[in-house]
This record gives sequence, structure tokens and C-alpha cells, in this order.
Amino acid sequence: MDDKPMKPEIYKDEGYRFIAAAFEVYHERGYGLAEELYQECLEIELELRRLNFRPKAELRCFYKARELKKRYVPDLLVLGCLVVELKAVSELAPEHEAQLLNYMRIARQPVGYLVNFGHKETLEWKRFILSELIEQTGRPDHLHTAPRDN
Repeated sequence: MDDKPMKPEIYKDEGYRFIAAAFEVYHERGYGLAEELYQECLEIELELRRLNFRPKAELRCFYKARELKKRYVPDLLVLGCLVVELKAVSELAPEHEAQLLNYMRIARQPVGYLVNFGHKETLEWKRFILSELIEQTGRPDHLHTAPRDN
């Protein structure tokens, strides 16, 4: 067993900057719209704040060193270190968390955010840290993303 303490502060500043953008979108648009609209609004807000992101980046999957046809597509990769999954539902469910955790493992990124714009009272969000990936994370160039068609 590794005695090193988990680092909950990993990518803390990046997370604050991202969540501030998400709160601004919720403040401007409220709740109850389609997820795709929140995605577009958040992309605009991230651009306005000059936060680098990649929308709908396809993550390549492998089995025994062979690339699979199936790709996973998280909603956003923000600042090269945050995996983000957006929802617009009345209540987050365990399968939403599992979806984000899978994306984080495939991207090999230890920090992810599950953001729900569908909650009536306030923006609902959860931050996840996969401690087993913290030591493996160097720079984001280890992401297995598929090339984009331009």
C-alpha cells in the first residue's frame, strides 16, 4: 500500500476557473434547457475567459495493445487536464458518475467534473479524483485522442 497522501489540490486552480465559467452559464441561462445548448454556451464562456478546451474529443480505446473501433466522447477536455461531462437532468444518477469515471480512466486524467445544469435551485457539480492516476500524470500529451477531421 502506498503511504503517499492523496493530493486533493491537484488541478485546483484549473477547476476553480472552469467551475466559475459553468456558474456564469447557469446564472445567465438558468435551468431546464437542452444539454447541447448548455454545452454551446459553456464553450463560448470558456473562449471568453481564454480557457483552452477541446469539445467532444474522441478518446481512443485499446484492448491488448489493439485499438478498438469504439470511441468514448466526453463533452469537454478543459485546460488539458480536466475531463468534463455535462448533464441537464433533474437529478444526477450513479450511471452519470460511472460515465465520467470511465472517461477519466480512458483519458488517463485524474481529475473530472460532472456538471448538471438541470437542477432547479443551483448549478449541481461534483469533482472526482482518481488517486491511482495522480502519479501517472505528467503532461496531457499522453491522451489517446483521435485526430479531428478538418
